[in-house]
Amino acid sequence: MSQSSPFFNRWLSQIGPDQVVSVLTDLLDAGAVFAVDAAGKILFWSKGAEKLFGLPADEVLGKACTEALSCAEDRDPCGLAEHGLIKAQMVQLRRPSGEALTCYRTARAFFAADGQFAGALEFLQPQAEAAAVHSTTDSESFHGILSRDPAMQEAIKIIRNVAETEATVLIRGESGTGKELVAHALHLESVRRGKPFLAINCAALSPNLLESELFGHVKGAFTGAMRNHAGLFQRAHGGTLFLDEVAELPLELQAKLLRVLQEQSFIPVGGDAAITVDVRIIAATHRSLREEVKAGRFREDLMYRLRVVPIFLPPLRERVQDVDLLLWQCIQQHNQHGPRHVDSIAPDAMRRLLDHRWPGNVRELKNVIEYAFAVGRGNAITMDDLPPEFREAPRSNNTLLTSDISSGRMNEAELIREVLQSADGHLETAARQLGMSRATLWRKRKKYAI
Repeated sequence: MSQSSPFFNRWLSQIGPDQVVSVLTDLLDAGAVFAVDAAGKILFWSKGAEKLFGLPADEVLGKACTEALSCAEDRDPCGLAEHGLIKAQMVQLRRPSGEALTCYRTARAFFAADGQFAGALEFLQPQAEAAAVHSTTDSESFHGILSRDPAMQEAIKIIRNVAETEATVLIRGESGTGKELVAHALHLESVRRGKPFLAINCAALSPNLLESELFGHVKGAFTGAMRNHAGLFQRAHGGTLFLDEVAELPLELQAKLLRVLQEQSFIPVGGDAAITVDVRIIAATHRSLREEVKAGRFREDLMYRLRVVPIFLPPLRERVQDVDLLLWQCIQQHNQHGPRHVDSIAPDAMRRLLDHRWPGNVRELKNVIEYAFAVGRGNAITMDDLPPEFREAPRSNNTLLTSDISSGRMNEAELIREVLQSADGHLETAARQLGMSRATLWRKRKKYAI
């Protein structure tokens, strides 16, 4: 949350908050900014809104926004009382001339001290201008990492800082969150950028093949070893070696890896002489190494050597504001390399994409767009272009809430307490699991004194 000093508040009182708001919104000339009260009546109308809709402020102030904007679909602003925050919702509007206008709607609700909806501030950006903004994102990415999410921005900050050192890094994140992309960014930001960057998935090979691939072997070490083979450690000399899914490394190989980390040397399979190398290790896993140590599947001393600097990558479901950004990045990439050119996403398809939980994270999102380009036609991605699971009726988490309460297994207060505990007190996570907004959860907590 943004903060301000007491001096800023005093400055606001001197200048006048209305003037500051007006100046700030005038800076956003690429779209319309307006404010509504609890009844949905327009209280503020920016110059950008006048320009976009061709409506002067004196013609819309005091009117319901659904009337002033001639919404082509049900768009009751008071729905914000439940959602609290809306990001990149696609809406269909009309200018006074009758011309259709597709916009991205971002809105934030405000609540009084008693929890009652008090109004909202909204921003409407024309789809054409939004697409133009999205088309420039490749040049703004950090070695292919594209994000506006604070947690990802913090990870990027750590990457920049730790890249200047030789510290070993452990990247934690679910499958598809971009762990190899982060490892490569670390390499490119380091002094080793001119040397090799090699990667291996420790879960993809059998223990014998993995040992040979990592450390190499000498001629005659085993049946089929017809010549000497330089392993990844030797080939990555001077550069970086990325060990993906390091938690899957067999115990016997963990001891050998520990020696490389401690002594910067190893003995190839079947060899008798140590080879000295200069390699930086970056490891990644979707599991907790501490839990693996407790279960006896991972060496504790190796865990401490690997996780000198841990970097945590949040799943895409927690990076809500990045979904739209990544969708358009993928669309622009396909636009450049295929016969189909997409410049819009149908509102119902966009809502389904933004509401999706993305269990496969960024990898799944890329696959969905590739599917849409393969099966669809035309300049817009529609519901028919999305994979079958997106076209099924979404199951609301309210189903769990309703069934548990109606069956008598627990009352609403008990369920809220249980979900809050499982979410470690994180209100946004708990509200999402319960299928309600943060504002609704806040009111229910107050009601049940939780």
